[in-house]
Amino acid sequence: MLPLILYDIPSNVDEIFWSPNTARPGFVLGYKDLPFETEWIEFPDIAGRMKEIEAAPGSWPNGGLLYTLPVLRDPNTGAIITDSWDIVVYLENTYPEKPIFPKDTKGLIRAYETGYFSQFWPPIEFLVLRSAEILRECSEEHYITTREKYFDKKLAEFSPEGPVRDQHWSSLEKAFSTTMSWYDKTDGRWFMGSTFSYADIIVACQLNWLKKVLHDDEWRRIAAWRGGEWEEVLADVRRKCNIVQ
Repeated sequence: MLPLILYDIPSNVDEIFWSPNTARPGFVLGYKDLPFETEWIEFPDIAGRMKEIEAAPGSWPNGGLLYTLPVLRDPNTGAIITDSWDIVVYLENTYPEKPIFPKDTKGLIRAYETGYFSQFWPPIEFLVLRSAEILRECSEEHYITTREKYFDKKLAEFSPEGPVRDQHWSSLEKAFSTTMSWYDKTDGRWFMGSTFSYADIIVACQLNWLKKVLHDDEWRRIAAWRGGEWEEVLADVRRKCNIVQ
């Protein structure tokens, strides 16, 4: 079997996933024990490289074309897939061993994903601010410029210290509290009790993002919530998915 190619964005943190969008298919590849290689692409180079391999673009809210990552290329089938969810569904359908969607749960997990992500929109500007800080110089400028345009404000206004930052922290804590209340309703280790699924990968990749981009003291603050349960969730899922960093 030829290794699959996952296109990802490098950072100054380490040579492994930092973005939750690229991490989700990466964790699935690891869980399914599928051989893959990563091609690292800086933000300004994404559009050109994706056009070269004929990957399908997405779109901005105004209708303009948007070339973004992750993208997966499978040399075994010739498939080129854009978007985390579509990549994960492709992997499940093409390589069904070690399923991540237990029987008839794909729709439920898709709905769960939407609801889970919506909780992280209120503090998103704080997380974008921290994400910009770990990017390499050639990507940082592009990332900041596009995000300032999207949010229609300067980066310094995203999450200034004081009431705005406090509100972002309050929103983060509320999001994690709600998620843990869902876990508390199951009898096993995972979101579906004793059955590991893509729902657990979704949560772990969000945690992985925060651990990569937040300052050490900020991550310790989250890791301390619920007596360290979130750090345990991340560690457990990483082990399941053979993620070593």
